[in-house]
Amino acid sequence: MGEANFVREDWIEAIKTIVDENRIRLQEPMSRHTTFRIGGMAEIFLMPTIKEAVDVITLCRAKKIPYTIIGNGSNLLVGDKGIPGVVIEFGANASSIEVKENMIRAEAGALLSKVAHKALEASLGGMEFAAGIPGSIGGAVVMNAGAYGGEMKDILVSADLLTKDGEVVEVPVEEISLSYRHSRVMETGEVVLGVTLKLVSGEKEKIEAVMQELRQKRQEKQPLEFPSAGSTFKRPEGYFAGKLIMDAGLRGYRVGDAQVSEKHCGFVINRGQATAAEVEELMRRVQEKVEQEFQVRLEPEVRRLGEFS
Repeated sequence: MGEANFVREDWIEAIKTIVDENRIRLQEPMSRHTTFRIGGMAEIFLMPTIKEAVDVITLCRAKKIPYTIIGNGSNLLVGDKGIPGVVIEFGANASSIEVKENMIRAEAGALLSKVAHKALEASLGGMEFAAGIPGSIGGAVVMNAGAYGGEMKDILVSADLLTKDGEVVEVPVEEISLSYRHSRVMETGEVVLGVTLKLVSGEKEKIEAVMQELRQKRQEKQPLEFPSAGSTFKRPEGYFAGKLIMDAGLRGYRVGDAQVSEKHCGFVINRGQATAAEVEELMRRVQEKVEQEFQVRLEPEVRRLGEFS
């Protein structure tokens, strides 16, 4: 145990040469950094700039320190035992946004809602679908986030990726292999550092009206009053996950404080003190029941991170 602590002190000292001490937290509850409000402790939690993040990742790779990258934590289920090693948050310190004509460049930590708002200010259309998605733009590229008929691949021109070899390269959208809730980044271990988007000049009032309409739809149909990770399961081909769950009689079904939302069965919500173990068990039972009733296997859209009980 003493040796493990010594190793970690060595890691922390090395990290302090890159990231300011006031942006390093030890034993940080991940429940503070996920929209589910669930998750054990991150051993070492960092809030770096993009340049610092590149240097920290390079250090972690060289010293074989386990590291995990998160954005706004909006699509994550973090285990109750937390995340060992280093958690690197692409957040407020990695969130610059620049608009030039009909192009937007944004760092990975920029919130989709803020990028969409900047687009609106510049009378640029194409990002209306993203205005209410609670994720970061980097995370949105990783999973090709989408809603209401739009998705990231419609507006992405290129992404700045940190490769496994430690190079930063600008990769065109065609090579990122974006498909339904998927990109090549999920397999390659590359890290999205920034994005370039191409939008369309439009009328500000019309863009705002569409955003408002979609916001209203979300408020009416989604359980925004409870913590969740958004849609819990991917949409199976030819079906809607929420309808299958509802038709299986699982509306409002609970395991502890984890519940299938009564408002929208496609969402698992945290009614207060839900644990990751409760969410996992609920998801397992939902999958089992839906498969039994309809012979359709639901695949999780929520990403698991860390250690589970």
